[in-house]
Amino acid sequence: MSAEPVVAIRDLWFSYDGTAVLEDVNLTIEARDFVSIVGPNGGGKTTLVKLMLGLLEPGRGTIRVLGGTPAQARPRMGYLPQNVEVDPRFPVSVLDVVLMGRLGRKRQAGSRRRADRAAADRALEEVDLSGLRGRAFSALSGGQRQRTLIARALVAEPELLLMDEPASHLDIAMEEGLYALLKGLNERLTVVVVSHDLGFVSQFVKRVVCVKRRVVVHPTSEITGEMIRGIYGGDVRMVRHDHRCAEAGHEGGAAHG
Repeated sequence: MSAEPVVAIRDLWFSYDGTAVLEDVNLTIEARDFVSIVGPNGGGKTTLVKLMLGLLEPGRGTIRVLGGTPAQARPRMGYLPQNVEVDPRFPVSVLDVVLMGRLGRKRQAGSRRRADRAAADRALEEVDLSGLRGRAFSALSGGQRQRTLIARALVAEPELLLMDEPASHLDIAMEEGLYALLKGLNERLTVVVVSHDLGFVSQFVKRVVCVKRRVVVHPTSEITGEMIRGIYGGDVRMVRHDHRCAEAGHEGGAAHG
């Protein structure tokens, strides 16, 4: 008998103040999948992630994560929200930020500090920041900050990693490094990433979940310019960042309406 999917959504509907945001959603994400959620602004991408996290409840339908309700599964998930604000005047180190991901875990008092520190060291090593554990978080580059926040999500030792626009403030080189890191993590984790940059992330992910009130799933091999115009509408440009299109730059992205 096959294992239960990591995420199983059936006949799900969700509305804000009577306005449907998601309609008749059916989605299955298996273990070790690497999925990108894409779609226009307001199409329901972040709402879908919040439903997976149990931060929202569907109006109709069901959602199961890691064999239980999203609330039950939350300790087994790592989450990187779209915007994480850290006051630069607050003297917090890289290690301090990563250890925040261990808050709320139940451990025996005598072993808690050692176990938390060991988990933080493993997470920092995995994101290649071991040498910066004592540095002030405010002194890091944008890419280093994102890696620190990923380590904070990893320190809880999750089975499912959810990220909302993790590359939104990174330049091209940093974005490439970030997705190379996520591809490596995908060898042991299920990874779900919300992104606007479809032309770029399709090089790394296994499937694309298109969200525009309804949900359609495509293997990355099926993604075409015509399909992206159908998702985003308007005048769409596809930019493959690995071509180093200097005149288009990062702002060109994969799809802009």
